[in-house]
Amino acid sequence: MKYFYLKLKLIFINFIPILLMIGLIPVIKNDYILTLFYVFISVVAFALKYEKREYLFYLFGFFGMIASEYLFISTGVETFNRNSLFGLMPIWLPFLWGYSFVVMKKAVSILEK
Repeated sequence: MKYFYLKLKLIFINFIPILLMIGLIPVIKNDYILTLFYVFISVVAFALKYEKREYLFYLFGFFGMIASEYLFISTGVETFNRNSLFGLMPIWLPFLWGYSFVVMKKAVSILEK
């Protein structure tokens, strides 16, 4: 049981950059400045602990979610008030999704150990 809580703790630690990114959304109103913060947070998180080929997860989340969000928006399922990327969605959103995919990969790796 103690080992399970250790895994949960490690997953939560890896999730902290995502919580920080989400917490900055209402605070930083300028999408471009917020994007710079997201890039900085991602770079720092990668510098602290990078595992082999995590950039692939980041890129998949980044580009895959641009396409998915575009589909959701074009069908009317989703709308955004902030639409600085292609006039459809916030420019910072793919950066958030990109790092979210990395965190999901890290969480699965932790649970598999």
